[in-house]
Formats: sequence, structure tokens, C-alpha cells
Amino acid sequence: MDRGNHLDGKIEYLNTNLDLRSTDDLTALTQHFEQSGVDCLHVCQGSDGLWYATLETIDHETENRDRGGNYQEPEPNIAAFLNTIESLPKELYRVWQGCELREFNIGYDCGNEPWSFNQGLSNTLLSRIANVGVSLRWTLYPERCSETHAQQAN
Repeated sequence: MDRGNHLDGKIEYLNTNLDLRSTDDLTALTQHFEQSGVDCLHVCQGSDGLWYATLETIDHETENRDRGGNYQEPEPNIAAFLNTIESLPKELYRVWQGCELREFNIGYDCGNEPWSFNQGLSNTLLSRIANVGVSLRWTLYPERCSETHAQQAN
């Protein structure tokens, strides 16, 4: 999960990664994702013999350049992944089903403001997530001082 340069004390959605783990080679599956506009951050076979992959999407429609093209909320980000997953060819869907880990990791920067912050996932999206066998995980990054700010404080 890329934290970017968000050191302004604001709570904000960063992005959602799709993490996969399998006994099967994930190269062809990740190539299909890439051909569908999903970025593969890495795909490799670990020393344990298992295959690992991490993927992320970019919001090509809004091209929100100040946030590196990241979505503003997790719902459209996850929907973009699901569009690709739901249209996998049969042979790649078998590889998908063989993954022992299929997980959306939703990342947020945490801070002191706004006082109240919420974002949701619709029941329609949750149903789609369940239908393709994906789990959900949240990663919350604490507010941290920038290196310059920390040096000035000392």
C-alpha cells in the first residue's frame, strides 16, 4: 500500500490492493489483469514455493493527478477489480479459484481531521465480493510527522 506524501493530518482513503497467494503460477493471471488496465505491483514465487501477487487499480476516468490517479473511495476502486475478475476466461478463473488468499486490502491515512469521516461499501458490491470469494482487510496508517518537521521539533 503506497502512503504517498499525505502528512497533512487528514484522514483519507489511499487505495485498495488485491493480494493473492497460490500454489499455482500467478503470472498468466496477473498478465490478464494488466491487459485489463490493472497494475501488477509484483508477482513472484516465494521461498516457501507459493506464488504471491499484489495488484492495484488507477482511476483512469477522472485521472485525479493530485492523488496519483487514485480513487477517492474504495467502492469504485473495488468495482474496477471486480469487473476484471468477473470477466476472467475459464482457464484463468480456475487459477483464481485455486488461490488460497484473495483479499482486498483497503488503505487509509489517519489523522486528526475531519472530526468525523466515513465511507461505505454497498450491499450490491459486498455481494459481488462474496460471489468471487474475496476477503476484506483494512490497513490504517498512523499520522506521522515529516522528517523536516521532526527535526525542527528537536
